[in-house]
Amino acid sequence: MKSLRCGLIGDHISQTRFPAALELMCQEAGIELSFELIDTAGKSDFDFAQFVDGLRADNWHGVSVTHPYKQDAADYAGEGMPSELRQLGASNILVFGDTLTGLNTDYSGFVSAWALQLPTTSVGAVALAGAGGVARAIGPALVELGASEITIFDTSTDRAKDLAKRLGPCATIASPDQWPKAIKGADGLVNATPLGMTYNPGSAFAADLIGKQAWAFDAVYTPTDTQFLTDCSHAGLATLTGFDLFRHMAIRSFQTYTGISPNPNVTLSNLAVLRPD
Repeated sequence: MKSLRCGLIGDHISQTRFPAALELMCQEAGIELSFELIDTAGKSDFDFAQFVDGLRADNWHGVSVTHPYKQDAADYAGEGMPSELRQLGASNILVFGDTLTGLNTDYSGFVSAWALQLPTTSVGAVALAGAGGVARAIGPALVELGASEITIFDTSTDRAKDLAKRLGPCATIASPDQWPKAIKGADGLVNATPLGMTYNPGSAFAADLIGKQAWAFDAVYTPTDTQFLTDCSHAGLATLTGFDLFRHMAIRSFQTYTGISPNPNVTLSNLAVLRPD
Protein backbone atom coordinates (compact mmCIF):
# COMPACT_ATOMS: atom_id res chain seq x y z
CA MET A 1 0.00 0.00 0.00
CA LYS A 2 1.53 3.33 -1.10
CA SER A 3 -1.45 5.54 -0.28
CA LEU A 4 -4.24 5.55 2.30
CA ARG A 5 -7.50 7.44 1.91
CA CYS A 6 -9.64 7.52 5.04
CA GLY A 7 -11.21 9.85 7.58
CA LEU A 8 -13.06 10.21 10.87
CA ILE A 9 -16.80 10.66 11.44
CA GLY A 10 -18.06 12.12 14.72
CA ASP A 11 -19.35 15.10 16.69
CA HIS A 12 -17.00 17.86 17.93
CA ILE A 13 -13.84 16.28 16.52
CA SER A 14 -11.91 19.38 15.46
CA GLN A 15 -9.31 18.83 18.19
CA THR A 16 -8.72 15.13 17.56
CA ARG A 17 -5.08 14.01 17.27
CA PHE A 18 -6.05 10.94 15.23
CA PRO A 19 -5.12 12.26 11.76
CA ALA A 20 -1.75 13.45 13.12
CA ALA A 21 -1.13 9.99 14.60
CA LEU A 22 -1.93 8.28 11.31
CA GLU A 23 0.24 10.78 9.42
CA LEU A 24 3.19 10.04 11.70
CA MET A 25 2.86 6.29 11.17
CA CYS A 26 2.26 6.66 7.43
CA GLN A 27 5.42 8.74 7.07
CA GLU A 28 7.41 6.03 8.84
CA ALA A 29 5.98 3.43 6.45
CA GLY A 30 6.34 5.49 3.28
CA ILE A 31 2.57 5.79 2.76
CA GLU A 32 0.87 8.92 1.43
CA LEU A 33 -2.12 9.75 3.63
CA SER A 34 -5.27 11.52 2.47
CA PHE A 35 -7.45 12.15 5.54
CA GLU A 36 -10.74 14.01 6.03
CA LEU A 37 -12.51 15.03 9.22
CA ILE A 38 -16.29 14.69 8.98
CA ASP A 39 -17.55 16.69 11.97
CA THR A 40 -21.31 16.21 12.23
CA ALA A 41 -21.94 18.43 15.25
CA GLY A 42 -25.16 20.34 14.65
CA LYS A 43 -26.08 18.28 11.59
CA SER A 44 -29.31 16.69 12.81
CA ASP A 45 -30.09 15.34 9.34
CA PHE A 46 -26.79 13.42 8.98
CA ASP A 47 -27.45 9.96 7.54
CA PHE A 48 -24.57 7.71 8.60
CA ALA A 49 -25.29 4.75 6.31
CA GLN A 50 -25.90 6.91 3.26
CA PHE A 51 -22.73 8.89 3.88
CA VAL A 52 -20.58 5.76 4.27
CA ASP A 53 -22.11 4.36 1.09
CA GLY A 54 -20.79 7.47 -0.63
CA LEU A 55 -17.29 6.98 0.76
CA ARG A 56 -17.20 3.42 -0.52
CA ALA A 57 -18.39 4.53 -3.95
CA ASP A 58 -15.64 7.15 -3.93
CA ASN A 59 -12.98 4.45 -3.39
CA TRP A 60 -11.96 5.30 0.16
CA HIS A 61 -9.96 2.59 1.93
CA GLY A 62 -12.10 2.96 5.04
CA VAL A 63 -13.30 5.32 7.73
CA SER A 64 -12.89 5.62 11.48
CA VAL A 65 -15.85 6.39 13.71
CA THR A 66 -16.26 8.07 17.07
CA HIS A 67 -19.10 9.40 19.27
CA PRO A 68 -22.01 9.13 18.61
CA TYR A 69 -21.83 6.71 15.65
CA LYS A 70 -20.06 3.59 16.95
CA GLN A 71 -23.31 1.63 17.25
CA ASP A 72 -24.35 2.83 13.78
CA ALA A 73 -21.01 1.57 12.46
CA ALA A 74 -21.57 -1.86 14.00
CA ASP A 75 -25.03 -2.01 12.48
CA TYR A 76 -23.59 -0.96 9.11
CA ALA A 77 -20.89 -3.64 9.27
CA GLY A 78 -23.37 -6.37 10.20
CA GLU A 79 -21.87 -9.76 9.39
CA GLY A 80 -18.66 -7.93 8.53
CA MET A 81 -17.91 -7.75 12.25
CA PRO A 82 -15.94 -10.83 13.42
CA SER A 83 -18.16 -13.11 15.50
CA GLU A 84 -16.11 -12.51 18.65
CA LEU A 85 -16.65 -8.74 18.32
CA ARG A 86 -20.27 -8.73 17.15
CA GLN A 87 -21.56 -8.89 20.72
CA LEU A 88 -19.98 -5.49 21.43
CA GLY A 89 -22.53 -3.74 19.26
CA ALA A 90 -20.01 -1.00 18.54
CA SER A 91 -17.37 -0.46 15.87
CA ASN A 92 -14.87 2.38 15.58
CA ILE A 93 -13.36 1.46 12.21
CA LEU A 94 -14.82 0.28 8.91
CA VAL A 95 -12.47 -1.08 6.26
CA PHE A 96 -13.71 -1.18 2.68
CA GLY A 97 -12.65 -3.38 -0.22
CA ASP A 98 -14.09 -6.49 -1.84
CA THR A 99 -15.70 -7.16 1.54
CA LEU A 100 -16.67 -4.79 4.34
CA THR A 101 -15.03 -5.30 7.74
CA GLY A 102 -15.96 -3.64 11.03
CA LEU A 103 -13.57 -3.80 13.99
CA ASN A 104 -13.16 -2.18 17.40
CA THR A 105 -9.68 -0.90 18.15
CA ASP A 106 -10.95 0.79 21.34
CA TYR A 107 -11.46 -2.72 22.75
CA SER A 108 -8.08 -4.11 21.74
CA GLY A 109 -6.38 -0.80 22.51
CA PHE A 110 -7.70 -0.72 26.08
CA VAL A 111 -6.53 -4.28 26.80
CA SER A 112 -3.08 -3.37 25.46
CA ALA A 113 -2.91 -0.07 27.37
CA TRP A 114 -3.90 -1.78 30.62
CA ALA A 115 -1.23 -4.47 30.17
CA LEU A 116 1.42 -1.78 29.71
CA GLN A 117 0.32 0.85 32.24
CA LEU A 118 -1.31 -1.19 35.05
CA PRO A 119 0.14 -4.71 34.64
CA THR A 120 0.01 -5.64 38.35
CA THR A 121 -3.33 -3.99 39.15
CA SER A 122 -6.38 -6.17 39.77
CA VAL A 123 -9.49 -4.84 38.01
CA GLY A 124 -11.85 -5.90 40.82
CA ALA A 125 -15.26 -4.22 41.09
CA VAL A 126 -15.85 -1.36 38.66
CA ALA A 127 -18.23 1.60 38.63
CA LEU A 128 -18.76 2.41 34.94
CA ALA A 129 -20.31 5.74 33.94
CA GLY A 130 -21.86 5.60 30.48
CA ALA A 131 -23.29 2.81 28.34
CA GLY A 132 -22.78 4.13 24.82
CA GLY A 133 -20.32 3.20 22.08
CA VAL A 134 -17.10 3.52 24.05
CA ALA A 135 -18.60 1.64 27.02
CA ARG A 136 -19.47 -1.23 24.69
CA ALA A 137 -15.74 -1.57 24.01
CA ILE A 138 -14.35 -0.86 27.49
CA GLY A 139 -16.92 -3.01 29.35
CA PRO A 140 -16.05 -6.26 27.54
CA ALA A 141 -12.35 -5.40 27.83
CA LEU A 142 -12.78 -5.12 31.61
CA VAL A 143 -14.50 -8.50 31.65
CA GLU A 144 -11.60 -9.99 29.68
CA LEU A 145 -9.17 -8.48 32.18
CA GLY A 146 -10.97 -10.16 35.08
CA ALA A 147 -13.48 -7.66 36.49
CA SER A 148 -15.38 -9.26 39.37
CA GLU A 149 -18.40 -6.99 38.91
CA ILE A 150 -19.34 -3.95 36.84
CA THR A 151 -22.00 -1.49 37.98
CA ILE A 152 -23.28 0.67 35.12
CA PHE A 153 -24.89 4.09 35.35
CA ASP A 154 -26.28 5.90 32.32
CA THR A 155 -28.90 8.58 31.81
CA SER A 156 -30.71 6.06 29.60
CA THR A 157 -31.89 3.05 31.62
CA ASP A 158 -32.58 1.10 28.43
CA ARG A 159 -29.03 1.68 27.20
CA ALA A 160 -27.60 0.61 30.57
CA LYS A 161 -29.74 -2.55 30.56
CA ASP A 162 -28.58 -3.39 27.05
CA LEU A 163 -24.92 -3.08 28.00
CA ALA A 164 -25.41 -5.13 31.17
CA LYS A 165 -26.99 -7.89 29.10
CA ARG A 166 -24.03 -7.86 26.73
CA LEU A 167 -21.53 -8.06 29.59
CA GLY A 168 -23.21 -10.98 31.33
CA PRO A 169 -23.78 -11.92 34.98
CA CYS A 170 -21.01 -9.73 36.39
CA ALA A 171 -22.87 -6.57 35.29
CA THR A 172 -25.68 -4.70 37.03
CA ILE A 173 -27.18 -1.26 36.57
CA ALA A 174 -27.44 1.51 39.16
CA SER A 175 -30.21 4.05 39.59
CA PRO A 176 -29.22 7.66 40.40
CA ASP A 177 -29.68 7.08 44.13
CA GLN A 178 -27.57 3.88 44.01
CA TRP A 179 -24.72 5.44 42.07
CA PRO A 180 -22.86 7.04 45.05
CA LYS A 181 -22.79 3.70 46.89
CA ALA A 182 -21.51 1.94 43.77
CA ILE A 183 -18.69 4.49 43.46
CA LYS A 184 -17.67 4.15 47.11
CA GLY A 185 -17.64 0.35 46.92
CA ALA A 186 -15.67 0.10 43.68
CA ASP A 187 -12.03 -0.83 43.17
CA GLY A 188 -11.95 1.04 39.87
CA LEU A 189 -13.80 3.98 38.30
CA VAL A 190 -14.38 4.37 34.56
CA ASN A 191 -15.74 7.38 32.71
CA ALA A 192 -17.13 6.35 29.32
CA THR A 193 -19.23 9.51 28.87
CA PRO A 194 -18.36 12.76 27.04
CA LEU A 195 -18.25 14.57 30.39
CA GLY A 196 -14.87 16.21 30.76
CA MET A 197 -14.30 17.00 27.10
CA THR A 198 -13.30 20.56 26.26
CA TYR A 199 -16.80 21.37 25.00
CA ASN A 200 -18.54 19.46 27.81
CA PRO A 201 -16.77 20.07 31.17
CA GLY A 202 -17.67 18.22 34.35
CA SER A 203 -17.34 14.79 35.91
CA ALA A 204 -19.61 11.78 36.38
CA PHE A 205 -17.94 11.15 39.75
CA ALA A 206 -18.34 13.51 42.72
CA ALA A 207 -14.89 14.32 44.15
CA ASP A 208 -15.96 13.56 47.73
CA LEU A 209 -16.74 9.95 46.72
CA ILE A 210 -13.23 9.34 45.36
CA GLY A 211 -10.42 8.05 47.58
CA LYS A 212 -10.92 4.43 48.60
CA GLN A 213 -10.64 3.03 45.09
CA ALA A 214 -7.40 1.72 43.55
CA TRP A 215 -7.52 2.94 39.96
CA ALA A 216 -9.41 5.08 37.45
CA PHE A 217 -9.72 5.43 33.68
CA ASP A 218 -11.18 8.29 31.64
CA ALA A 219 -11.96 7.68 27.96
CA VAL A 220 -11.77 11.45 27.35
CA TYR A 221 -8.36 12.61 26.15
CA THR A 222 -8.99 16.21 25.09
CA PRO A 223 -7.98 17.46 27.59
CA THR A 224 -5.95 14.54 28.98
CA ASP A 225 -5.97 15.82 32.56
CA THR A 226 -9.74 15.92 33.02
CA GLN A 227 -11.33 17.05 36.26
CA PHE A 228 -12.19 13.42 37.00
CA LEU A 229 -8.60 12.16 36.62
CA THR A 230 -7.25 15.18 38.50
CA ASP A 231 -9.55 14.35 41.43
CA CYS A 232 -8.44 10.71 41.26
CA SER A 233 -4.74 11.58 41.16
CA HIS A 234 -5.11 13.88 44.16
CA ALA A 235 -6.83 11.04 46.02
CA GLY A 236 -3.92 8.67 45.29
CA LEU A 237 -5.53 6.43 42.66
CA ALA A 238 -3.50 4.94 39.82
CA THR A 239 -4.80 6.42 36.58
CA LEU A 240 -5.06 5.33 32.98
CA THR A 241 -5.74 8.25 30.65
CA GLY A 242 -7.75 8.54 27.49
CA PHE A 243 -4.51 9.45 25.74
CA ASP A 244 -2.99 6.13 26.84
CA LEU A 245 -5.91 4.40 25.13
CA PHE A 246 -5.67 6.76 22.14
CA ARG A 247 -2.09 5.78 21.32
CA HIS A 248 -2.81 2.06 21.44
CA MET A 249 -6.04 2.53 19.48
CA ALA A 250 -4.23 4.57 16.83
CA ILE A 251 -1.56 1.90 16.33
CA ARG A 252 -4.19 -0.80 15.91
CA SER A 253 -6.20 1.37 13.54
CA PHE A 254 -3.12 1.95 11.37
CA GLN A 255 -2.45 -1.78 11.36
CA THR A 256 -6.08 -2.46 10.41
CA TYR A 257 -5.99 -0.01 7.51
CA THR A 258 -2.58 -0.98 6.13
CA GLY A 259 -1.71 -4.49 7.31
CA ILE A 260 1.57 -3.07 8.65
CA SER A 261 2.52 -3.67 12.29
CA PRO A 262 4.72 -0.83 13.60
CA ASN A 263 7.14 -1.39 16.46
CA PRO A 264 4.87 -0.63 19.45
CA ASN A 265 7.61 0.65 21.76
CA VAL A 266 9.03 3.04 19.19
CA THR A 267 5.65 4.20 17.90
CA LEU A 268 4.13 4.73 21.36
CA SER A 269 7.08 6.96 22.19
CA ASN A 270 6.75 8.87 18.91
CA LEU A 271 3.02 9.43 19.46
CA ALA A 272 3.65 10.97 22.89
CA VAL A 273 4.28 14.35 21.23
CA LEU A 274 0.57 14.49 20.35
CA ARG A 275 -0.59 14.54 23.97
CA PRO A 276 -3.13 17.36 24.47
CA ASP A 277 -2.50 19.91 27.19
